[in-house]
Amino acid sequence: MASSPEPVRGTEPTRESRRGVKRVPRRAAAGRRSFTSTLKSLDALAASGAQVSVRVDDLDSGATVLSGDDFLSVPIAGLGVVPLLVEVAAQFEAGTIDQYEIVDRAALDPVAVSGLWRHLKAPALPLIDLAVLAASVGDALAANALLSRVGLPAVRARAEQLGLTRSALMDSFRDQRGPDDAPHVALGSAREYARLFAALVNSTAVSAGVSAQVAEWLSHGNDLSLVASATGLDPFGHDEDEHGLLFVNKTGRAAGVRTEAGVLAGPRAGVAYALFVGFDDLSIAHRLRAHDAFRVLGVELMEYVY
Repeated sequence: MASSPEPVRGTEPTRESRRGVKRVPRRAAAGRRSFTSTLKSLDALAASGAQVSVRVDDLDSGATVLSGDDFLSVPIAGLGVVPLLVEVAAQFEAGTIDQYEIVDRAALDPVAVSGLWRHLKAPALPLIDLAVLAASVGDALAANALLSRVGLPAVRARAEQLGLTRSALMDSFRDQRGPDDAPHVALGSAREYARLFAALVNSTAVSAGVSAQVAEWLSHGNDLSLVASATGLDPFGHDEDEHGLLFVNKTGRAAGVRTEAGVLAGPRAGVAYALFVGFDDLSIAHRLRAHDAFRVLGVELMEYVY
């Protein structure tokens, strides 16, 4: 279901990463760039009935390193808040909304899907703090507050401006979805989300300021249990890694859905990646099989960049 083309050796000068760590040209052996274990894991997952979409792009050359069904629009759960965060950051920058505007939790419909705000004593928070919660811990209530402030039409227009033609935030987070609600909170394609994360770290998503702001929010993400489990990073503080590893990611989780997109950059190279898996969550074994595929990809991404 997937292919792993040989990356093109670029002739362009190596860029410096957002943290200022200069990457040396890749010297890895071909076997270390083949993603053989990932292909085997994803093929086995697909053979078991799971729907798998994957995309890995080299940040320096732009070459496609790994792809498989990356054009499909599939449910991506909480990963779909990234275009929302971009729109919020763009409106902060434009001054159309005040980042310190206070939102009262009591004015929102309760939602217990995920997050911390519903457990906190503070009944109201500024928009800027809600953006941090939505990005770092997947706080559904915080994301709903941001969405209610900027509006779904604005987020959809921003997604189109970002080139997300097969991806969309469709609805707010809900504990239960009725017949009049969108069936999923968001849909997305692995190809578009890999490109979106590349644009964020390359400062081309809306503007350099907006890109930096969204990347900063996402760099505080606590969910390092999937692809990121191979990095060895501290899930509670990894925005300044002493080994020169740049990592920005966002995950999405729902019943039978696991998704992750991000950027991983080390001394040798950098990649933008996305892996989306839809599976029958019939048992812990089914769930762990899906999680293992993410971890295998993480190991081979680390070999690629380090």
